Amino acid sequence: MTYALPRRHVAETALALPELGLGTAPVGNLYRPVSDEDAARTLATALDAGIAYADTAPFYGFGLAEQRLGAALAGRSDVVVSTKVGRLLHPADGPLPPERECYHQALPFVPVFDYSHDGVLRSHETSLKRLGRDRIDILYVHDIGRMTHGEAHPAMIAQLVEGGGFRALERLRSEGAISAFGLGVNEIPVCLELMDRARMDVILLAGRYTLLEQEALDVLLPRCLAERVSVVIGGPYNSGILAAGTAAPRLAYNYAPAPAAIIERAQRIEAVCARHRVSVGAAALQFVLAHPAVASVIPGIAQPKEAEETMERYRAVLPAALWEELKAEGLLRADAPTPGMAAAA
Repeated sequence: MTYALPRRHVAETALALPELGLGTAPVGNLYRPVSDEDAARTLATALDAGIAYADTAPFYGFGLAEQRLGAALAGRSDVVVSTKVGRLLHPADGPLPPERECYHQALPFVPVFDYSHDGVLRSHETSLKRLGRDRIDILYVHDIGRMTHGEAHPAMIAQLVEGGGFRALERLRSEGAISAFGLGVNEIPVCLELMDRARMDVILLAGRYTLLEQEALDVLLPRCLAERVSVVIGGPYNSGILAAGTAAPRLAYNYAPAPAAIIERAQRIEAVCARHRVSVGAAALQFVLAHPAVASVIPGIAQPKEAEETMERYRAVLPAALWEELKAEGLLRADAPTPGMAAAA
């Protein structure tokens, strides 16, 4: 049965996002191979359940996720689609290993960073072809920042700003080829840096505003509210530790093995959730949606059952006492908005 998700407007655009979307990195074979058939079933299950926003990127399986999403969207016009710019896919010159940059059995392309004017336009054009669509709703600048580029960060910023990358995005938006653009990143400082350089509509912030960490409350989220920049939250489970639970055999956090301090904090959050008979995944998903700057949350979905679980987590009724205890235990910041606060006010 399809569930009609509430929608929230993106900044000052006419675009409205469903509160719940899906990230497609897993169907691009992130961490493990997924067959074409399983990927198709996963995407169909999510879309049929009412998850009408899908985020993808050329980097996910080096074109594979975009291709698979495009096939799943054939004949569907009611789904919001975002993808990313910043990497161009070049044909590989020779044999490739089965795993590259955490993607298994990816397509035979090599991703090359390019944030320039022409690179952005080429990335948009090739994504349209892989997706089989005549329009993409949102373009995010992917993985700009020191976390990815280290000492090359200034050169990458120069490509985007002086080299015309932002100018290309502004052109696409003004021509109506896209409805909105912004950043798709895993770090906060570059968001603040680039908000000074361009009028963006939306920031996809992955992993930096979750039950485990709320540093974004210091400056970024208040600034987004003040400047009317919407936020989409990716990685609400912090690489899975807030979904699989700390009893899982492999505990990941921020795309790496979880450190002891994070595991201990996650265990404490689990204990509070257990006392209120709430799944940690439901708490993680619903927590981020309580912030007024947030337009949508997009967990990665790898299997049909995960699509069903995601809808269950989104629709679960969580008691106000849960959030009160998490704050009392020092596991949530006192200034973090929680579900029900706006209604109570």
